[in-house]
Amino acid sequence: MSGHATDLAELAGGFCHEIKNHLSTLGLNLQLLAEDFTEAETHRERRALDRVRRLQGECERLIEVSNDFLRFARLRDFDLRPTHLPAVIEEMIDFFAPTAKQARVEVRSFLPADLPPVTLDVELFKQALLNLMLNAEQAMPEGGELTIQACADADAVRLDLIDTGVGMTAEAAGQVFKPFWTTKPGGNGLGLPTTKRIVEGHGGTIEVQSEPGRGTKFTVRLPAGERSDASADGREPL
Repeated sequence: MSGHATDLAELAGGFCHEIKNHLSTLGLNLQLLAEDFTEAETHRERRALDRVRRLQGECERLIEVSNDFLRFARLRDFDLRPTHLPAVIEEMIDFFAPTAKQARVEVRSFLPADLPPVTLDVELFKQALLNLMLNAEQAMPEGGELTIQACADADAVRLDLIDTGVGMTAEAAGQVFKPFWTTKPGGNGLGLPTTKRIVEGHGGTIEVQSEPGRGTKFTVRLPAGERSDASADGREPL
């Protein structure tokens, strides 16, 4: 990250902290105000309590957006280590399984055991994978199928996540990596931009292909390392 970008990230981080301080004060006073109306009797009091609770919800939402933006703005110091990618993906599939089951999404994976290693910050890359999985699940409100497949691709490892969801227009697909752009109710538009920054921080790329009514495919490419025997935890020996 350049010096100017680093300064901007620090400025944004400081701004978010300042906003969160004010939101905490606002939230505390809203909580006290709500307590004054816990035994609301008149229609006017019940309406006031309803409005206070709505304001509490908006306050909590702003804090969530601030936290997500802080994570987005401060992505820079990656702990990169040679890693066996299939082990990381399988761990995330297991983690995602309860969400997928509830959403009636079947997850299928095709992960060759002999893939070359990739250099990852494992925890950050898990966050990127989870963002992509959640995005797929939200694109299939009636359920569907998520296919996760990996392969060696020249001097890279390619990872495809393919859903059978509602898909997107070409115009929408061109916007999905822009911060705060979203069509999802309640979304803040930072999940996919954060994923893009994480992938690019690994020296990789991410692309999207989609068509309305026919699903979406995200393709991640990561630089491949030299092959060696993976350790039990999915990381290569240093």
